[in-house]
Amino acid sequence: MAYDESVMAQMREIIERYPNSRSAVMPLLHLVQSIDDEITPEGMQVIAEQLGLTTAEVTAVATFYTMYKRRPVGKHHIGVCTNTLCALLGGDAVYDAISERLGAGHDERDADGTFWLERIECQAACTHAPVMTVDWEFMDCQTPQSALDVIDRLARGEEVVSTRGPVIRDFQATEHTLAFPVDGLAGEGGEADAIMLAGLTVARERGMTAPAPGEGPA
Repeated sequence: MAYDESVMAQMREIIERYPNSRSAVMPLLHLVQSIDDEITPEGMQVIAEQLGLTTAEVTAVATFYTMYKRRPVGKHHIGVCTNTLCALLGGDAVYDAISERLGAGHDERDADGTFWLERIECQAACTHAPVMTVDWEFMDCQTPQSALDVIDRLARGEEVVSTRGPVIRDFQATEHTLAFPVDGLAGEGGEADAIMLAGLTVARERGMTAPAPGEGPA
């Protein structure tokens, strides 16, 4: 696939960030995915040419990381964590409810191509289990019904605000942010909540403090 000059300029901008140009493979893959809605063989070939790599080297990265998709994702990516803590607190029920509503299984799109569903091994957000993400933005403390409400609102084109970040945009917009992280949205979302600060709160209530540097066990 031939990319226009604006895309090639973005590729060059990304490559210039890195002393070793091959380090740009991952953000370039996100950039390609933000344009094509998937990682295509043609996209990998262009990246390889820009970095002086073989297509096999680029393909090795694209097929290793699950965030890179080899089929069109659609408008929204839905990830549901079903690792230990999320599963214990209802993550499997959340996943099953969404899967039934969408008629899609793991790494599949729904019939009209609006949603892609993925069972996630871990979202690194155990404090707010069970967790799902929409286009990699957190939706915390979900139940089957609250998750379906998010899906339905997105399907109707309504505004949905992530729990700890910005208004949900779409998958391709998020992919562009992963290529160019300075997107003006860093200040969106709330501060640390009571769940995140629970350990600190208990420590203060009990008068517990951390040892000063050099005062710990020998």
